Amino acid sequence: MEGLEVQRVTAVDAASGQLTQITPPKLHVFEFDWSPDSKKLAYVAAPPPGENNWWVARLYTQPVDGQPTAILDPPTVAGSLHGLQIAVPRWSQDGQQIAFIGGLMSDQGSTGGDIYVMPATGGEPKDVTPDRAASPAWFVWLDGRQMGVAEIKGGSSHLFVYNIETHEESKENNLTLPGSVGAGGLMMSVATSNTNNIALIRSSFDSPPEVWAGELMNLRQITHVNDGVKPLWGKAESVEWDNEGFHAQGWLLLPAHYDPAKKYPLIVEVHGGPSSAVVPRWPGVGYGPVPFSALDYFVLMPNPRGSYGEGEKFTQANRKDFGYGDLRDILTGVDTVEKKYLIDDARVGLTGWSYGGFMTMFAVTQTHRFKAAVAGAGIANWQSYYGENSIDQWMIPFFGASVYDDPAVYAKMSAINYIKNVKTPVLAVVGDRDGECPAPQSFEFWHALRDLGDTTELVVYPNEGHGFVNPEHRRDVLERALGWFEEYMP
Repeated sequence: MEGLEVQRVTAVDAASGQLTQITPPKLHVFEFDWSPDSKKLAYVAAPPPGENNWWVARLYTQPVDGQPTAILDPPTVAGSLHGLQIAVPRWSQDGQQIAFIGGLMSDQGSTGGDIYVMPATGGEPKDVTPDRAASPAWFVWLDGRQMGVAEIKGGSSHLFVYNIETHEESKENNLTLPGSVGAGGLMMSVATSNTNNIALIRSSFDSPPEVWAGELMNLRQITHVNDGVKPLWGKAESVEWDNEGFHAQGWLLLPAHYDPAKKYPLIVEVHGGPSSAVVPRWPGVGYGPVPFSALDYFVLMPNPRGSYGEGEKFTQANRKDFGYGDLRDILTGVDTVEKKYLIDDARVGLTGWSYGGFMTMFAVTQTHRFKAAVAGAGIANWQSYYGENSIDQWMIPFFGASVYDDPAVYAKMSAINYIKNVKTPVLAVVGDRDGECPAPQSFEFWHALRDLGDTTELVVYPNEGHGFVNPEHRRDVLERALGWFEEYMP
C-alpha cells in the first residue's frame, strides 16, 4: 500500500468539524450515494491503485458504522453486464433498490451505457433501458417508477423523464440540447431540488458555460459571466450518415470566414476513448479543433462505432476491432461532408489524442486518403503497450483477454505491423511522463517511419503526462500541428 493514494468516503461533523473515515483503507471509492435514511452507503470501489482497477470495480453497500458487502461483481455476473464497467450508484427513494449505469467504458468519469436496477440486498441486475439508441450518463430517481435521465443521443445532450416499467419517455418533460451538460468532459451532471427543479452548467460551440435552472422545459439562464465572450471559429453543425448497418454522427466546424464559393481543406479530429463522444461544448485549454476552424479549415469530429450516443451495441461494436470498422465509419463521414461542401480532397488531414492518436497512427497504415497527420499521445503497438502502460486493466474488456493469452488480437490492431504502407507525413507528439499512452509508443512509430525513409517528426515534452499542463507546451504543440498541416497540405 506504500505510496498509493486511496480515495475514501469521510463524514464531517458539522458542529465540531471532526472527521470520521467511513469506507475502509483497502478500497478505493470512485462514486457513492447515501441511502434515504443516511445510515448506509452504496459505492463503486476496487482495491488500489484506483487509476488501474476501476475497470474491475464492484458495487458495495455498507452501514455507516459497519463493514462493506459486495453485492455485484461485473467480471463474474451473468448476462449483458458481464465484464463491463459500472458507475453512478443511486438508492431508490424507499431504500429497497439500487440503480447504476453499466456499459463498456474506457475511462472512469466518461460514463455511458444502460441503466440497471437491482435489490439493495443483492441479486440479479435488470437492464431497464434495453436496446436504447442512446447512452445514459446520469440519472436520478423521481419515484418508484420514474427516473430523470441525462444521456448522449446522436452527439447531443438529451434530458427526459423515463418510466422504468413501461420503458417510455415522457412527452411533456423531454428536452434535447445541442450542447453539453456539466462542468467539463463527459461527466454529465445535473443538480435537483426536492421539487424536481434542476440546475446545470450548459455550453456549446456557440455559447460559453453558464448556469441554467428551473423546470426542465422552462430553464432560464442564471449567470451571465461570459456574455461578452464570442467564438473566433466557424459555425457548428451536426452531420449524420449510415455505414454497414450502423448510424453514425459527427460535428462539423465550418471555416471561420466561410465562403460557399471557395474550396477549403478539411481536418478530421478523432476523439479519445474509444468509449466517449464529441458533444458540443465551449473549448477548454487542451489540444482541440477550434484553432483549425479559426484558421479556415473545415473540421470534422466524428462519433464512429465505439462511441457513445447510439446505444450500447454501437459502443461495443469495435471490441477486438480497433481501427477497422471505426475507420470505415470515419471515411464514410468524410465522403458525406465532401458531398455537401466544397472540400479539397487533396488537402484532407487527420489528428487526434490518446485513442485518437492511435487512430491517427493506424489510419495512415490503412489508407492514403489523408495527406498529413498529427498523432498526439498515440499507440503504435498494442503488444508492447500492454507491458508499458499504467492502466492495463482497461484492455481486458476491449480485447477479450490479456496479451499473454491472445497475442494475435493485439497484433491485428497494431499499426507497427503495417508500417510499410505509410505514405503520409506524420508528426508524433507526447509527454515524457505519460502513463496512459507512454512515450515509447510514439518513439516506436517514429523510429520505424524514419528507418523507412518516410517524412516524420517526433516531439517529446518534458514533465508532461497524458494531458499537458504547461501553457508553453500547450501552445507549442498546437503551433507545431498547425505548421505541420500548413507545410504538407499548403
